[in-house]
Amino acid sequence: MTPIEAIRILGGVARWNEIECLVTRADVDAELAAGTISRLRRGTYALGDIEDVRARAEAVAGTVSHLSAAISHGWKVKHPPDRPTITLPRNRSLPEDESLQVFWQDLSLMQAYRGVTRPIETVIGCARAYDFDVALCVADSALRDRSVTREQLLRAAERSPRTGRAKALEVVRAADGRAANPFESCARAICRDVRGLAVRAQVSIRGVGRVDLADLRLGLVVECESFEFHSDAASLKRDVRRYTSCARRGLVVVRFTWSEVMFDPDYCRQALQDVVDLRLQQAVRRTW
Repeated sequence: MTPIEAIRILGGVARWNEIECLVTRADVDAELAAGTISRLRRGTYALGDIEDVRARAEAVAGTVSHLSAAISHGWKVKHPPDRPTITLPRNRSLPEDESLQVFWQDLSLMQAYRGVTRPIETVIGCARAYDFDVALCVADSALRDRSVTREQLLRAAERSPRTGRAKALEVVRAADGRAANPFESCARAICRDVRGLAVRAQVSIRGVGRVDLADLRLGLVVECESFEFHSDAASLKRDVRRYTSCARRGLVVVRFTWSEVMFDPDYCRQALQDVVDLRLQQAVRRTW
């Protein structure tokens, strides 16, 4: 696996300790030299040439925003954008550079800094512009990174333009900084569409430990399995022990791979709905 592939799967931003089992330092140095990845800070890397994106935005009097801004802040996203995302003032015309994805908004000094939208504006902009799961990944990442607080996001969403305000409020109210990564955020977004299911992120269960998502009322655990990064014998042993612990407590464990959650959400949604319906029908006595 190349550094680009590893960082892309991890959400466009990755720390060295997340990818060191997959790539070499030489691989990373080569990609840095080629400008295909950037070093955000010591030991943290992002896809693309961040400084080049800033320069291209500045060349057309724009501001790096939305998903490109999220990556610039060091936040993980569902999928890195195919094209750099920028915001132009409303009186500007579409730039000749067709490789840029353009949004229009008159940004104040409080909304942007050094050519990039500030954290709060970045989260709200994504929440207004993108599908729920894409925006939730950004909001979760921002909270996890402690770049913003839920209260700040709620106030900003409430004050945001009418167009897209309802979407922004929905995302902010669902955001949870306990989500470990975009994989888990997207799985949680899928769970929201399943009737009768209400999961929480990173739930600690006595005798089991911490699980990715769980609805303890139903006795249902959802695990996001990154086989690309956890394929060693020690990880397998820990997983087997944990699943046995769940079974001993009467918990049902549903496991999804990264590709299933990211590219086949309908399958995941239907699988969860089937399990939830069965659990409600069984109405078994639970002891957890």
